[in-house]
Amino acid sequence: MIGVFDSGLGGLTVLRTLTERFSAVHFVYLADHAHVPYGNRPSEEIVEYTKGCVEDLFVRGAKLVLLGCNTATAVSLRRLQQQWLPKSRWAGTHNVLGIVAPTVEAATQTPWAVTSPQYPQKYNTDTIGVFGTTRTVTSGVYPEEIRKRCPKVTVVQQICSGLAGAIEEKRPEHLLEELVREGIAGLLKETGGMPPHRAILGCTHFPLVEHLFRKHLPPFTRILSQPEVVSDSFEDYLARRTNYLGGEERGKLSLLTTGDPIEVSEKARVFWPGVPSFARA
Repeated sequence: MIGVFDSGLGGLTVLRTLTERFSAVHFVYLADHAHVPYGNRPSEEIVEYTKGCVEDLFVRGAKLVLLGCNTATAVSLRRLQQQWLPKSRWAGTHNVLGIVAPTVEAATQTPWAVTSPQYPQKYNTDTIGVFGTTRTVTSGVYPEEIRKRCPKVTVVQQICSGLAGAIEEKRPEHLLEELVREGIAGLLKETGGMPPHRAILGCTHFPLVEHLFRKHLPPFTRILSQPEVVSDSFEDYLARRTNYLGGEERGKLSLLTTGDPIEVSEKARVFWPGVPSFARA
């Protein structure tokens, strides 16, 4: 069993791609709707809520948990990996991963383990745009990790205010397109009108409007959408660590929420039409 955690429903875009790629794996998804949104909470609260949900998934039988949320990953992952997990009863047998590392790997074409500039990446002078929510952008995790590996790259971030909420509320296409246009315009203002060579959609809601980003960015801009990027990385990770695969109920999908399962199940269909119903965690 493999767990996927998110504060809300955006992680379903990642989960859906994972279930298509790994059809024989039992996935359990836990959404912390009792405390959503995480973005306006203090860092200590985010760490504690994330840790509690990861441990819940461990107790349920998951040996590996993926944080399918940029905010939870940016704020919590390092603390969980370096401070909590090694001292917990799960040390040595369980692990927790995030979605920032594979995104940075794809953006820099550098393995996560390589944290110093290498040839030819250390000479790369491309521009990388990051579109995200307020908390992900202000965390600075993407510029920090990208520049460790590609110090000459220009990283420009843009907060797409209201876009994630508008997607979740199933707002009309023309309104979503206007919000995407505003985000791209804001980024181009910072680059002097020069479109980025690569664009990171740094929110798991944004893959649902990737076609709108594609419409308003030039063809040479490579869009890095996290469901595909994370699934590629996850496939490589599991090929090297098969101990996380196997077990009972292969191919099963379990969806859990700390909120109202009926309300959450209805909203989830925005992200994944036909998705199974949620149960209370």
